[in-house]
Amino acid sequence: MGLTNAQDNGNKTNHMFAVELDTVQNLEFHDINANHVGIDIYTLSSFQSNATGYYHDSNGSFQNLSLNSGEAMQVWVEYDGETMLINVTIAPLGIVKPNKPLLSCVYDLSMVLAEPSYIGFSSATGPGNSRHYVLGWSFGINRPAPVIDIAKLPKLPKLDSNKPRSKVLEITLPIASAALVLAVGIALILLVRRRLRYTELREDWESEFGPHRFAYKDLFHATKGFKDKHLLGAGGFGMVYRGQLQKSGVEVAVKKVSHGSKQGMKEFIAEIVSIGRIRHRNLVQLLGYCRRKDELILVYDYMPNGSLDKYLYSEGDDDPTLDWGQRFRIIKGVASGLHFLHERWEKVVVHRDIKSSNVLLDKEMNGRLGDFGLAKLYEHGANPQTTRVVGTTGYLAPELVRTGKATPFTDVFAFGTFMLEVTCGQRPIKQDEQGNQFLLVDWVLQHWHDETLLEALDPKLKGEYNSDEVRFVLQIGLLCAHPSATARPSMQQVLQYLDGELPLPEMTRSDLSFNMLALLQKKGLHVMSCPCSSTMVSAGTISDLSGGR
Repeated sequence: MGLTNAQDNGNKTNHMFAVELDTVQNLEFHDINANHVGIDIYTLSSFQSNATGYYHDSNGSFQNLSLNSGEAMQVWVEYDGETMLINVTIAPLGIVKPNKPLLSCVYDLSMVLAEPSYIGFSSATGPGNSRHYVLGWSFGINRPAPVIDIAKLPKLPKLDSNKPRSKVLEITLPIASAALVLAVGIALILLVRRRLRYTELREDWESEFGPHRFAYKDLFHATKGFKDKHLLGAGGFGMVYRGQLQKSGVEVAVKKVSHGSKQGMKEFIAEIVSIGRIRHRNLVQLLGYCRRKDELILVYDYMPNGSLDKYLYSEGDDDPTLDWGQRFRIIKGVASGLHFLHERWEKVVVHRDIKSSNVLLDKEMNGRLGDFGLAKLYEHGANPQTTRVVGTTGYLAPELVRTGKATPFTDVFAFGTFMLEVTCGQRPIKQDEQGNQFLLVDWVLQHWHDETLLEALDPKLKGEYNSDEVRFVLQIGLLCAHPSATARPSMQQVLQYLDGELPLPEMTRSDLSFNMLALLQKKGLHVMSCPCSSTMVSAGTISDLSGGR
C-alpha cells in the first residue's frame, strides 16, 4: 500500500496502524478473500479482518458489500484510548452508521503510534486497473469526529467505457490526486502539531497555584522534547527525565505521571503545592507541576548520583556500591527527613511510598527521600481518613491493607523494611532456588532467632563494617517492621536510637515472634515476586500502579 517495504514489514519500528479496504487477495499477506476489510498493525498481514459488509440494525443480519461495485461507501474508524478498543464500521453512503461494527478488537495503540504521527490515505492498484476516490473525511482527537454532510460531497465520476482513455490522464490523475491529498494532510498535521505540542490543561482554580506551575513549553525545551537519551527511569506510574531550565540553568528531574480521572485532582495538586514548600536537607525539593492532556508533570531538584537501589543491586564487579559508613549515613538521613515530615512540619505528611528507588543521592552521597506523588497531608492531631491503599509490595504494613488508613506508623513500617534492605542488600520480597517466596523481614527475623544476625549482612561489604552498628540497625529495622503498629517506635524515637540518645528497648523472642508473610496472606494480600514497583491494593489483590525512579 506504499506504507512499508518487504524489509520493514512487521517491524515495530515502522509505527504503522492502518485500516485496509482490499479488492485483491494476496496470499503472502494471508488475505481471507478479494473483498475484505482489515486492521493492520506494523504489518500488511491483518491483525483482524472480515468480508466486506455491515450488520443490519433491525435484525442483526449481515449484508454483503462489494468494494469494487463502483458505489460510494462510508467507513468509520474509531479508537478509545481508555478501553483501547478499535472499531471499524462500513456501510453504503446514506445509511445511518450501524450499531454493530464490522471489526472490533482491543489493542494499545499508544505503544504503536509515535509522536508525531501522520494521518492520511494510501492506495495501490495491484495487477488490475482501478481508480480509488476519497470524497470526504473527518477527524477528531479526544472527541467524536465531526459528522460529514453527505449532501455536500462530490459525486463519483461516471466513466464512459466506450470512450478511449487517455494514457496521460491515467498516469497524471492518480499522481495529482495523491499529491493533493498528501499536501492537505501535511498542512493539517503541521497545523495540529503546532497547536498541540505545547497545549496545557488549565482550569480556573489553578490560578491560586500560579507560582508553582511550570509552562509545558519550558519543560519540553528543558528535556529536549522528552527524548529517550534524557530518560532517568521509568515505571508503571510514569517516566522521569533529566532537564535543564533554560532561563535559570537549574538542573531538574521531570516526572510525567498519567492520570485518567479528574476526581480529586484539585486536592491532589493542592497537596503537591503544599509539599513544595517543605525544605529539609534529606528531602528532594519538589519545585512545582504542570498539567497537559492526561498527564500530570512533577518537577524536582535533580540528584546527580541517582537512586539508592542502583547501588544496592548492582551486579557487575565494576558497578558502584556503598560501604557501611555510607549506608549508615543514608539510613540516618532518611530517618531525619521522615521525622521532619511526621512531626516537625506544619502538617503531618505521610509519604506512603518509602523504598530504595525513591531515595536519591546528592553529589555528597547523602540520602534524600523523594517522589511525593503518593503523599497525603492532614492536620496535627487529626484522624487520617481511609483512602485506597497505595504503596509498594513488601513495604505495606498489615493494618494499612486491612483499614486503608495511611499513618506515620505505616511509614515507620516501610522505613523498617528499608533499613533491612539497605543493610542486607536484599529486596523486600525474596525467592529461593526452589521458587518459594518469603519476605526479607521474616528472613532477618529468623537470623535473629538463630543468633546469626550478621550473616544477613550484604556480602558486598566484604567484612568491612562495624558489627555493633549492623546488629543495632537490623534490630531497629525489625522493631519498626513489627506487625503491630503499637509496638513500633515513632520516627523521633528511631532518630534517638540511631544517634545514641535513647537506648534500644530489650527485645525478647516473644516480642518478635511473628511471620509477616503468613499475616499478610491471612489479611487477603497475595504477595507476588516483583522488582518492588508501587502498587494500589484493593479487596485483597494487587495491581501495578507505580514504579520507582
